[in-house]
Amino acid sequence: MIPSLYFSCESVATDGTAVSSLQSVAPTHFVIAGWTGRDADAIRHHIHELELLGVPAPSSVPLYYRGSASLLTQADTIEVLGMDSSGEAEPVLFFSSGEWWLTVGSDHTDRKVETYSVTVSKQMCPKPIAKAAWRWSDVAGYQDEIELHSRIFEGGKWVDYQQGTFASIRPLVSLRDGCYPGEAPDAGSFVSCGTLTAIKNAQGEGIRPAAQMELEIRDPRRKRSIVHRYAVEMLPMIA
Repeated sequence: MIPSLYFSCESVATDGTAVSSLQSVAPTHFVIAGWTGRDADAIRHHIHELELLGVPAPSSVPLYYRGSASLLTQADTIEVLGMDSSGEAEPVLFFSSGEWWLTVGSDHTDRKVETYSVTVSKQMCPKPIAKAAWRWSDVAGYQDEIELHSRIFEGGKWVDYQQGTFASIRPLVSLRDGCYPGEAPDAGSFVSCGTLTAIKNAQGEGIRPAAQMELEIRDPRRKRSIVHRYAVEMLPMIA
């Protein structure tokens, strides 16, 4: 049985006040949406960025990868094999208590495996996810204003790794409905909704590994944020 995840969930009451609840969610299905950029030029840029790493172009856009629900984790540290993996901050929708909720997660991926099979690479690493969530219906009307940020610990300091808004990503409802059509999917259904381009460092490196990563979504209207930080323990490759 897959362990449950626990979320501090915030919804907005009719009078505008915030209502918090703790929800236990046992993951049942997990889909990772890829190539989800709203701007065609940005998609081509991201495809080119990955092609430089040897990753083949997608067969369709967007593309939905089925992932093992057991990969989702709220642990502060994940273990990966070797030094070739890296994370990507993504908005994540999940279905619980009869409605959809929004949080932030990382599609942590083995980049070496990704060069020969994106599908296999998606199964190689745990997928960190935050411990808080917002009711999706409260923010759906202004989703393009919601900000997505990530930072990595690099060269002894925290540096910006990704930043932008959901306006750069296809509408989340369309991505959700692309893999979970219908009004009421199974409780514990999760979909990771794509990401933003990585900011290059001084060496010109975009997508790159890091020992620590911080994920964040910000709601500028209600002046709130969800932040999750995780460390990466790189296990040795033994021949």
